[in-house]
Amino acid sequence: MLANYLIGLREGLEAALIVGILVAYIVKVGRRDVLSKLWTGIGIAVVVPLGVGALLTWGPYGMSFEAQETLGGGLSIVAVGFVTWMIFWMGKTARTMKSTLQNKLDSALVGAGWGVVILAMLSVGREGIETALFVWATVASVGGGWEPAVGAILGILTAALLGFLLYRGMVKINLGTFFTWTGAFLIVVAGGVFAYGIGDFQEAGLIPDGRHAYDLSGLIPSSTWYGTVLQGVVNFTPSPTWLQVIAWVAYVGVVSFFYVRQHRSAGRPAAPRVRVADSTAPTTVAS
Repeated sequence: MLANYLIGLREGLEAALIVGILVAYIVKVGRRDVLSKLWTGIGIAVVVPLGVGALLTWGPYGMSFEAQETLGGGLSIVAVGFVTWMIFWMGKTARTMKSTLQNKLDSALVGAGWGVVILAMLSVGREGIETALFVWATVASVGGGWEPAVGAILGILTAALLGFLLYRGMVKINLGTFFTWTGAFLIVVAGGVFAYGIGDFQEAGLIPDGRHAYDLSGLIPSSTWYGTVLQGVVNFTPSPTWLQVIAWVAYVGVVSFFYVRQHRSAGRPAAPRVRVADSTAPTTVAS
């Protein structure tokens, strides 16, 4: 539940920042007439991920066991790819995100401003689809249940509240530090999802199953509270195969190396302070 809460919080806060920048700029340039179009695009961006989540949840029913495992493993790998790209994208583009969005909005405001619908749909919808796919992958890796979905929803609701408070200048959050530490945590979570995807491929017979590297089920039973916490937070598997262990170590090691190097090259853990709106207090966007 905690892992999905942080996923929803991080992705939701990114979306909230984007919405805040778009709304503030539209108001600043005196084009309040297109605000309804902006919210239309945001509404579509919210509905589409819900449809994706429903399709992923109920779509595989009726498929053979091998097909379900192949689909689950493939989508898990895709989800890991998305979240990895998102982590590095935020670090690379955060300092220019405001100016980039404003430049795109200038083009979208031409004429009746219908381009705002597409801009909002793509900018916010990307975050939603990434969230839906990664949350589905983490839910699948822990065997289902309602807790992970509730965690993601609570994270998104928290992000929406924080986004509103930031826009109104009622709170100050060092977003650079926030995105830095949540990014590091998500690398560990993504490593577990990656190993789970490898396990699905082994179950489907696409790659050799191999011997189990170790068995900690007696020391950390899945039925205990701490076993459940480890499984839900970092996708802990008490009896992984050697290939799963190698995949987890390789992913976490390689991605962590480049993640640390990216932040060291930035010269500081947090990005410069950027005003979302002229009337708000300065907030920090991640580097």
